[in-house]
Amino acid sequence: MGDSKEAGAESPPTGAAARGGLSLLSQGESEEPSAQGSALFLGGNEVKSRAVVKYSSAPPRTAFARLEEKTDLKLPPANWLRESAKLGPAGTTILGNSKKSKPFSSFGMAYDFIDSVGNDVDVVSDSENIKKLLKIPYSKSHVSMAVHRIGRTLLLDELDIQELFMRSSQTGDWTWLKEFYQRLIDQKWQRKKKSKEHWYQKAILSKFLYYSINGDGAAQPVPSAAEQQESSSSDQTNDSDGASWPAPFEMPSSVSEDPSASSQGLKNDFVRNILWTFEDIHMLVGSNMPIFGGGRYPAVSLRLRDNNKPINVLTGIDYWLDNLICNVPELVMCFHVNGIVQKYEMIKTEEIPNLENSNFSTKVIKDIAQNILSFLKSNCTKEGHTYWLFKASGSDIVKLYDLTTLCEETEDKYQNPFTMPVAILLYKVACNMMMKKNQNKKHYGTIRTLLLNCVKLLDKSRHPQIIASANYMLSELFQLDEPKKEESSESPLNENSDESYSEEEEEMPDSDENGSYSTSSDPSDDNKAVAIIKSVGELSVPEKYKSIHQIRPSCTFPVCHDTEERCRLVLSYVLEGLKSVDSSIKKESDLPAADPNTPIPLKYEDESTRGGPEGLEKQMALFLDKMGSLQKGNYSSQSGMIPGSWQHKMKLQLILKSSKAYYVLSDAAMSLQKYGRALRYIKLALQSHDTYCCLCTNMLSEVLLFLSQYLTLCGDIQLMLAQNANNRAAHLEEFNYQTKEDQEILHSLHRESSCQGFAWATDLSTDLESQLSVSCKCYEAANEILQFSDLKSQNPEHYVQVLKRMGNVRNEIGVFYMNQAAALQSERVVSKSVSTAEQQLWKKSFSCFEKGIHNFESIDDATNAALLLCNTGRLMRICAQAHCGAGDEFKREFSPEEGLYYNKAVDYYLKALRSLGTRDIHPAVWDSVNWELSTTYFTMATLQQDYAPLSRKAQEQIEKEVSEAMMKSLKYCDVDSASARQPLCQYRAATIHHRLASMYHSCLRNQVGDEHLRKQHRVLADLHYSKAVKLFQLLKDAPCELLRVQLERVAFAEFQMTSQNSNVGKLKTLSGALDIMVRTKHAFQLIRKELVEEFDQPKSDESTPAADSSPSLNREEVIKLLSIFESRLSFLLLQSIKLLSSTKKKTSSNTEEDVVLKTNKQIYSQLLRATANKNATLLERIDVLIHLLDQLARGGGVACVLAVT
Repeated sequence: MGDSKEAGAESPPTGAAARGGLSLLSQGESEEPSAQGSALFLGGNEVKSRAVVKYSSAPPRTAFARLEEKTDLKLPPANWLRESAKLGPAGTTILGNSKKSKPFSSFGMAYDFIDSVGNDVDVVSDSENIKKLLKIPYSKSHVSMAVHRIGRTLLLDELDIQELFMRSSQTGDWTWLKEFYQRLIDQKWQRKKKSKEHWYQKAILSKFLYYSINGDGAAQPVPSAAEQQESSSSDQTNDSDGASWPAPFEMPSSVSEDPSASSQGLKNDFVRNILWTFEDIHMLVGSNMPIFGGGRYPAVSLRLRDNNKPINVLTGIDYWLDNLICNVPELVMCFHVNGIVQKYEMIKTEEIPNLENSNFSTKVIKDIAQNILSFLKSNCTKEGHTYWLFKASGSDIVKLYDLTTLCEETEDKYQNPFTMPVAILLYKVACNMMMKKNQNKKHYGTIRTLLLNCVKLLDKSRHPQIIASANYMLSELFQLDEPKKEESSESPLNENSDESYSEEEEEMPDSDENGSYSTSSDPSDDNKAVAIIKSVGELSVPEKYKSIHQIRPSCTFPVCHDTEERCRLVLSYVLEGLKSVDSSIKKESDLPAADPNTPIPLKYEDESTRGGPEGLEKQMALFLDKMGSLQKGNYSSQSGMIPGSWQHKMKLQLILKSSKAYYVLSDAAMSLQKYGRALRYIKLALQSHDTYCCLCTNMLSEVLLFLSQYLTLCGDIQLMLAQNANNRAAHLEEFNYQTKEDQEILHSLHRESSCQGFAWATDLSTDLESQLSVSCKCYEAANEILQFSDLKSQNPEHYVQVLKRMGNVRNEIGVFYMNQAAALQSERVVSKSVSTAEQQLWKKSFSCFEKGIHNFESIDDATNAALLLCNTGRLMRICAQAHCGAGDEFKREFSPEEGLYYNKAVDYYLKALRSLGTRDIHPAVWDSVNWELSTTYFTMATLQQDYAPLSRKAQEQIEKEVSEAMMKSLKYCDVDSASARQPLCQYRAATIHHRLASMYHSCLRNQVGDEHLRKQHRVLADLHYSKAVKLFQLLKDAPCELLRVQLERVAFAEFQMTSQNSNVGKLKTLSGALDIMVRTKHAFQLIRKELVEEFDQPKSDESTPAADSSPSLNREEVIKLLSIFESRLSFLLLQSIKLLSSTKKKTSSNTEEDVVLKTNKQIYSQLLRATANKNATLLERIDVLIHLLDQLARGGGVACVLAVT
């Protein structure tokens, strides 16, 4: 048998089904023996031609049989019209016995090689049409072709006017074109019958080819019954195609509804599909030319010629183009006379243009090709339109009409039978471009144009699936994956440089204004033609139409200036898609009627009726149950959609797209701080998702992740609304607003679901606690979703963000309850015990902090965990403060409960420090925790010191505990690091030293007996006093404290002096005390400065100085301290005068002592006079003291210091 099993043999596909999966031939499998893409140099004229077979159903080539002379071709061979393994399934087609190609033949090829359409290929057509076009200047015969533009590709099909009008008379279709044709072109139209000679020539050619494959003319073996049946069915397939013009809408519903199915009559019936590059023109060509090969002639074409008729130019061009297209290097010519074989002649392809009587220039053919392509590309500019290229028989004028425009002027604009195939092709090309993984965004403008034109061509009521799918793809063109990022400068969407179908950039108008094509003054023109070639001779002129050869159609991708505009475009396409799906669902009449123009009422519930957080818990439980059921694939649709139907699949995709768009809109509104708008959008996103959940039979993990992200954003919005309660009215107004588009989308969603699944998360509450609770529940739900499948490990970043937000909102809720407890505490009467309400708030607050700490620790967020531990410490301090007012203020003692809670607070602060590890982790948080810890120790020590629990503990133990707590407070109080808190730390440290010094001073006064312990206390008191003074001197706003410490030091010196017996010892102590007095000058200068500033302020601002000075300078305290200072200075001066006078009597005269005594007397005298003056102002009294201290420092003070040393 003739079935070739060799490597590289072209195995033909079996039946029409095989055509769906084309067997693309590699270079080694190509029929052509010559190297693929080789340039053929023909005669003296160089013309580049490259042919690559993309598909072939022909069997392996066999050598042709050279017939004996005198063979009578009028007699049929034994194998005539019979199938043979040598012929393959294409049998009769390959030997020229088939009907002519169908009018949709280019669409069949385009469907099979969708990758080439729209971008790489200039022309898709039958080789016969290509030849007919290139022979226009040489031929007087008529030309009638339909032209369609898909991207930069032109599809050419024969438009058989005669057959078309025959059909019109039977069906009533195309009557408008028939009338137009008769009115403008051929008023006396009638069908022209083909001559007997035509049929005679066709018959002997067929017999000749059958003789050539058999050779001996003997009868073939009788085929088996099975083969006969196959043969007959094959014949029926080829011959019983019915009308070659399918009715516009006679295809079965499955075909018309399914964009992937090929329409009736749109099969690729060619034996070969060849990618032919002729000069710079790329063409996808269908050819049925029989090719023979083997032996000395690896590839030849066979031609039969009547010896009495010389070859003319048209025949020569025909043969030459056939061989070029199929890359056949040689032609074998068989000459006959009246059907009797005479001789054979071998002609090389490049010699054909130079044959006698058939001489033509290959360069002229090249020019004709380039000019015709330029003419068509420049004028067939509208995608989806059917153009008609027509040249009447014997005429030199070529006209181009836009049939779509003409058709639209009739009653039924869908009468054009090309509409459906063109729309499907536009759709398929767009689909193919969308599915390419490496597709650049620069082609999005092209895809959008293809889809918009596809939708424009189709009737919405007849083709809902394609329209829905096209709108979905249009929505997919707009990237919504990165809500945070706006279009970058590198984004090609805003550019228009690479979106064209061709390289040249000049766009031509969609009209017949170009003078090269038409002139209105020519009577042969008509106003219906898009363009006219006045004479076919123009086509032979080199580069006649070169200036407009490349043209750029309008396919700019819309520039979206912001996220909202982009999302709104997406939603407009989604809405159109949803409308198409909904219109195709039969059960619509069963649904309750809803007017899309009527807003759907938004349901608000009073918080009291909903049960607050308890009601929220129930709703959360229901939600989680629903999420669990989704894993099992529960399905519920109110509209009656069948799972797995195209409506079901498409609506799922559209709803998911709408939810993404609303999510991005919500995120954008959030970043603009439009929280009411953000909540409205996230509500729509969640309603879309709820509907998706109702329809979905198998929830994808990706979709669950989206839901988790939506709930996370919803939690963010609720939290921000809680924190921005002052602008609640504006947020409520934004939340209630709805566009018509949103209402219509919601209407489509309500056809499937109640959309109430997430109502608990999206209500705009007016209660702060409720908002915080909802926010927390959103995060909890988002986290629960991540636990359902392996999403947690697949999306670690999102998981971390959810837990961070959960920890944060729990901190917010904890602080909220803690502040409420503090407010209750401040309102409580001092003597009252702690209320149950307070305790409940503590528990709630503690629980939130504890959970938040766990959240942060689970993601190793040490800083935030430390902050929450710090807040828990603060809560413990509030608990401690609540227990401090239980008893009478006068009998008050530091209680065990206070100690317990303060120690707990300390524990939490220490945990926070351990969580941070070192200061380098987060210096600000580290410093804050240290300060709080220092404050806790300080407060505890102060309370123990001020309200000593003497009923429970001994004085010594209390003093020890106070001392330890104070020293720990000092340890965590950083006085050296320069920061905003440094003055506070210095003040705290100074106060601690002051308190410790006072305590040891007090111990010294009250203690009797143990001299060693007294000495130790004396040293410690002196040490802490001096440290306190040093620190207070660094501060500019604590003069009273400095003054008080110095006075206590003087009192300490006086106390020491009472225990001294010798005058020398007393004089030394006295000199030290006076020196301390001199050093208080700095404090008085600070007080004076503040008083002067206060006095100098304008009288009009009388209220301001009081307000400003009150925290920094307490006048009453200053007056009190000033009086004490005056009395102590007076006492010390008097004592010094007495001691110096008695010393002078006992010892010999000392000049220095005399001077000191004299000075001290003068100062004492001035001091007495100043204190006696009751009318002196505070400022005057301070001025006097500063003056006296200056005198003391210059005179008596120095002597005293010397005396001490």
